[in-house]
Amino acid sequence: MVWSDGYQLQSRDYRIARVLGQGGFGITYQARHLKLDQDFVIKTPNEHLKFDPDYPKFVDRFIKEGQRIAKLCTNPHPHIVRVFDLFQEGDTHCMVMDFIPGESLWQRVQGRGALPEVEAVTYFQQIGGALQRVHEAGLVHRDAHPGNIMFRGDEAVLIDFGIAGEIVPVTISYKPFGNEAFAPLEQRKGFREPTVDIYTLSASLYYALTGERPASSFDRKIDDVELVPPKQLVRSLSDTVNKAVLKGMELKPQDRPQTMGEWLSVLQPPIPTTTVSPGYQKLDRTRVSPGYQKLDRTRVSPHYEKLQQFLAAGKWREADEETARVMLLVAGREEEGWLDENSINQFPCEDLRRIDGLWVQYSNGRFGFSVQKRIWQECGGKVDYETKCRLGDRVGWRRRDKWLEYHELTFSTMTPPGHLPLGLGTGWGVWEVWNTSSLVARLINCNL
Repeated sequence: MVWSDGYQLQSRDYRIARVLGQGGFGITYQARHLKLDQDFVIKTPNEHLKFDPDYPKFVDRFIKEGQRIAKLCTNPHPHIVRVFDLFQEGDTHCMVMDFIPGESLWQRVQGRGALPEVEAVTYFQQIGGALQRVHEAGLVHRDAHPGNIMFRGDEAVLIDFGIAGEIVPVTISYKPFGNEAFAPLEQRKGFREPTVDIYTLSASLYYALTGERPASSFDRKIDDVELVPPKQLVRSLSDTVNKAVLKGMELKPQDRPQTMGEWLSVLQPPIPTTTVSPGYQKLDRTRVSPGYQKLDRTRVSPHYEKLQQFLAAGKWREADEETARVMLLVAGREEEGWLDENSINQFPCEDLRRIDGLWVQYSNGRFGFSVQKRIWQECGGKVDYETKCRLGDRVGWRRRDKWLEYHELTFSTMTPPGHLPLGLGTGWGVWEVWNTSSLVARLINCNL
């Protein structure tokens, strides 16, 4: 039977809180450990499998793979859910794992829309690295779809291994397999190779980047349905990432990268290829802006002490708002609450460099006005709406061709380079900050 909410296990100190998920092979529960006062996940085989002739094989695989995952967790990987215990409750075999609160990749994309490219690639490099460790241990996850990728702070965590999935019980052999939009065709036959995870992860990245489920492998093979390249849905997508998705989703396993490391080598952070307009020199990413000088952390003007404290603590939103406050103070525009064209044109270069230097230094080169200027140049270096839109797409100020409001921004180092600072956008849409040539001109004149 399926355990009901509130059921207290007899063999361990757990009380069932709720059913988290139920598939053809297993059921997962959120359960409270009564003595530790913590939540865990308990996974069991699906009840109806007990009547299947292959059930003993299924249980044997369930136990052995649970043991191997637990052994894997003796040297924990930050992006893999941990297994803590294996036991029996009556005749039901149970596996205890981490409970990761929060939202899954599926829920995040459903709620916020497609993720910015750099953010998505960062998460999938984390999960790809986790799967590398899994494969090195002789295991295959088989279920790395968006519902099994959870977010813990700024990190992605892979949960709920598809244990014993290669043993296809007779009683469910004609039911849909896995999450069809994300499963390769060979998984239907219980195929168990790393290329299964490569397909599933690539399909999940497709969903993260586009907000759309890809055409299933079954429909592509049987009905000749076309897999629309993600770049056709998101025109700003880099060729590199588009290629990684399509290569990982090849129908034939032998046409895909054969190891997760090989796939990750294809999936590189996007490198801009936009031609820079005449008159501007594309900057080397490894070179620091000539106007930037590393700051002595012990000698900061009183104006900037609070900004330095927020940045040092990684409090990015507070630092962004403090940047706006300081700039208004320096420009003498505190009463007005915004910088007009004249005040931007006359903003002291020394103060602009000081603010930029703090952002660059404490974000390890990820944030700062000079970073934004470099990306603007890489996007074409023109003062027009089209270039501004490309900049907005690159730094995460736009989503699905729509400019975000300030409260919709993400204040985290998981965001694309150049995402911050943008404190001057507080209270309205972020695009107004780059709506005039004044800020661009001032950054150039101050040699940032």
